[in-house]
Amino acid sequence: MRSTLRHLIPEAVVTYEEKPREQWVFDYPAQVALTCTQIWWTTEVGIAFARLEEGYENAIKDYNKKQITQLNALISLLIGNLTAGDRMKIMTICTIDVHARDVVAKMIVAKVESAQAFTWQSQLRHRWDEGRMHCYANICDAQLQYSYEYLGNTPRLVITPLTDR
Repeated sequence: MRSTLRHLIPEAVVTYEEKPREQWVFDYPAQVALTCTQIWWTTEVGIAFARLEEGYENAIKDYNKKQITQLNALISLLIGNLTAGDRMKIMTICTIDVHARDVVAKMIVAKVESAQAFTWQSQLRHRWDEGRMHCYANICDAQLQYSYEYLGNTPRLVITPLTDR
């Protein structure tokens, strides 16, 4: 199982931008899609911060609009006819996406201007290291290598300000 996850995650990271996310999500198992969605969230927030530092004042706001569009596209899928597994996968990604959207909205309100700000650093961030071909989970100054342990297609905890602590 671990070797399958180790094989599929790099492929999914690469193919993420090749088609709309609401189509891409059906190409991979739930854990792979969820992990790669989190990797790309970290990547895209990093890109937004880089654009902000280059002088594009609306970079974070524009990314937040993209998040809302992506979330709405996934929610639209839930209205349709899905298998139980696909429905669970999309609901789980929606749960994580809502939290990601709220984090970015909070950074907009707080006028966070740097990827080094504690508001961002204190978030659980997944990243893909192309050189090492591994996924890492970061929070503040801690970094852990993703263990590729099979978790199954299960719902995730809804993250609130209390659970975020």
